[in-house]
Amino acid sequence: MVKPNPFIIVESTRFSAFDPSKVKNIVWLKALISCNKFTTAFSNSSSMDSFPRSLNPNKHLREQFVSNLPGSSMLEVSALLNNVALLMLLRHTFCSQTVNDACRSLKSYLASVALDYVFLVLPTLLIFTVLAEWVYICLIGLLLLLVFFTAVKRTYSLPYMEGPNASRASISSYRVVTMFITCLCILAVDFRIYPREYAKTETYGASLMDLGVGSFVLMNAVTSRQARNIKSSMSWWKAAFKSTTPLLLLGFARLASTLSLDYQVHVGEYGVNWNFFFTLAGVSILTSILNVPAEYSGILGSVILVGYQSWLTNGLNVYLLSNERGTDVISRNKEGIFSLFGYWGMYLVGVQVSYYLFFENHTTKQRSKHETRIRICLLTIMFWILTLLIDRYVERISRRICNLAYVTWVVAQNLQVSED
Repeated sequence: MVKPNPFIIVESTRFSAFDPSKVKNIVWLKALISCNKFTTAFSNSSSMDSFPRSLNPNKHLREQFVSNLPGSSMLEVSALLNNVALLMLLRHTFCSQTVNDACRSLKSYLASVALDYVFLVLPTLLIFTVLAEWVYICLIGLLLLLVFFTAVKRTYSLPYMEGPNASRASISSYRVVTMFITCLCILAVDFRIYPREYAKTETYGASLMDLGVGSFVLMNAVTSRQARNIKSSMSWWKAAFKSTTPLLLLGFARLASTLSLDYQVHVGEYGVNWNFFFTLAGVSILTSILNVPAEYSGILGSVILVGYQSWLTNGLNVYLLSNERGTDVISRNKEGIFSLFGYWGMYLVGVQVSYYLFFENHTTKQRSKHETRIRICLLTIMFWILTLLIDRYVERISRRICNLAYVTWVVAQNLQVSED
């Protein structure tokens, strides 16, 4: 039943003579009816969309685009990273002279940058996007190409890896690869051309971007002062303040920018207000408070990881992976706060691994390149075995809660890349 419009009055009688008062009333009624129709049409029209309530009207669609993803597999992630390692070896094997002469002149430097783009940046971008379905074929092709050029040149040694600065060059290359892959994935994940299985997983599973978070923590451990066994002259709180202030500023700056711009944030990743800069700052604070020598840091890290994994197995993982959140700070940021134990343990293990591989007895003699490779190979096999056993019989890999399987996987994969 259609409700009558209160602004419409129907005359039941017709007036026979001219009555100015009635004409005046009818004019006012018509004006009111016109205003009512205009107001109703304006409120129901799509013109109201021209005044968006948010600076990011597609926020929920973008969040769904990177949510509820299962990931790929450890084998596929390993194949992707081995492709990048082979590209680096191929670049330095094929163009080693340019590498040596890059610092001598501007022309050589520009030539080196161009070769890096042709041999590293562009192929990696293609393998991570349009050639993702042929990642294993690309790996075999690059391996055969490397064998061919190595046989032609009759040498496998890389010129920039020889000499007393071999360990420093290896660490620098490792940091460059980590930073490059991380930046490329962050920029590409918002596009449909980037495979969804390479984006971060929702709960359990392994993906390429899951590896990047832990790799940054491990990279900081490898190049830390603790790994090099360099003692600071400052007190622990001054050292903690100096190392965490930039990270805290970046964390709060990111939080303020995402809130002011209403930028999409996947809450299940770290929490409502937490981000990775706060995680790095928390690891730095904990390491400064409980500073142990590098040769014993791995033992402490293992104890922390085993204790944290036991806590997860006894019910903490259910709480952390649930979508229920309270109003307190801990509940709103439970993933970021509790995963600090996992990242802290990973950092301590990385410190001892780096010390064992590169900086142990560095004052007495320089360890040979061959001996370092053997140590890396043995550690890689050990951590891969641990990863497979823990992932199968304890708990699957989960970056979201940074469990023990995730830590061993990150260490094993990074050792494998550094070995290549």
